[in-house]
Amino acid sequence: MSITSKRFAAVVVGLGMVGLSACGSSDGDQAGGGDSRTVTLVSHNSWAVSKDVLAAFEKESGYKVRVLEDGDAGQAVNKAILTKDNPQGDVFFGVDNTLLSRALDNGLFQSYEPKGSDQVLPEYRADQDKHRVTPVDTGDICVNYDKAYFSEHKLTPPDSFDDLIKPEYKNLLVTENASTSSPGLGFLLGTAAAYGDGATSRSSEAESGGGWQDYWKKLKANGVKVVDGWEQAYNEEFSGSAGGKKAGADRPLVVSYASSPPAEVIYADPQPKTAPTGVAEGTCFRQVEYAGLLSNAKNAEGGKALLDFLLTERFQADMPLNMFVYPVVEGAAVPEEFVKFGPQAEDPETMDPAKIAENRDDWVKSWTSLVLK
Repeated sequence: MSITSKRFAAVVVGLGMVGLSACGSSDGDQAGGGDSRTVTLVSHNSWAVSKDVLAAFEKESGYKVRVLEDGDAGQAVNKAILTKDNPQGDVFFGVDNTLLSRALDNGLFQSYEPKGSDQVLPEYRADQDKHRVTPVDTGDICVNYDKAYFSEHKLTPPDSFDDLIKPEYKNLLVTENASTSSPGLGFLLGTAAAYGDGATSRSSEAESGGGWQDYWKKLKANGVKVVDGWEQAYNEEFSGSAGGKKAGADRPLVVSYASSPPAEVIYADPQPKTAPTGVAEGTCFRQVEYAGLLSNAKNAEGGKALLDFLLTERFQADMPLNMFVYPVVEGAAVPEEFVKFGPQAEDPETMDPAKIAENRDDWVKSWTSLVLK
C-alpha cells in the first residue's frame, strides 16, 4: 500500500520488528530463486513476519524464503516491471489498488489462484477472471492528529476533508507527495472520491463544481505542507509521533494510517492507557495490498507455495502486529490493540481500480501542477 514506508513495521518507533532482508538465505542461494529449494519474495521495505511463523512455513514446505526489500511500493513496482523478463524473485508482494493496473497492464504477474482464495472477503478480491494477484492485507489511509496539541490549544480535531480547509487548521497539516508516496497518492484519491473531478461529489463543499482540484487549491492556501514520503511526514514533521516529538515537529496533523495510533501505544515504553494520536475518520481512503507470482519466476512452484502461505490463518493472524495492516481472510483474528486504538473506518472513501487506472496519471500531473508549482 505504500509508501515511502507504508507502515510502522521496523520504522515507526523503530523497535521490535523482524526485518528479514535476507531471511532464510544461504551462501548457495541465487537471486531470482535459482536454487530450486529457495523461493524469493520481492517486496517494499515494510515487509515483516514473525520468525517462528516463517520458520514453520519453511519446515512444512521444504522451501527456504529469501526476501529482497526494494524501497517503497511505487519504487518496488516500477523496478519489478523493468526487470520482469529476468525478475529478481518469484513472488512480488506490495502492489496496492492505487498501482494495480500499472502492474497488470505491464504483464508483471502470471495466473495462479492460491489455496484459501475462497476465504478472502469479496470486497477485497480483484482480477477474478485471471487470478494474477492475491489480496493479502488492507488498511485505511487517514489524517492522524496529535491529541495533546488540540487539547492544549482547546481546539476540536478535524474529522473530515471539509474541516481541513477551515482557517483554524491553517499550517497544521503535512502530507506526502502524491507522485512519490503511496499514502500521498491514497490521500489524493480519497479527495477525488469525495469531491469528484469537477462535477459530482459526496461532499457539500464540492457542490460548487470545483471538484478535487478546487479543494486542493483551498488546502494549499490553508498551508498544507508536502514532503516526499511517509517516514519524513510522520517521524520528522508530525508532532504526535515519538520521532516527531524528539525532532521538535510542529505539524499536529499528518496523512498516515488508521493503524498508526495502536502502533504508538504498542511501541511506547511505558505503554500509555490511551493512544496519543487519533484518526479523522472522515478523511480515510481504503487500500488493499496484493501479491502475485512473477511472470518469469525461476521457481514457480516455490512461489505458489509461498502465495498459499500468505492466505493461511497463521500468517493472516500474525500480520497485523508486524505490518500494522488488517487481514483479508474471513474470520482472521484482529489484535485487541487494533480494536481498541485503531479500528477500521466505518465509511472510508473507495474507488474502483478501473477508475484509478483511467485517471491516476492525469490526476497526479494535475495535482503536481496545482500543489507543487
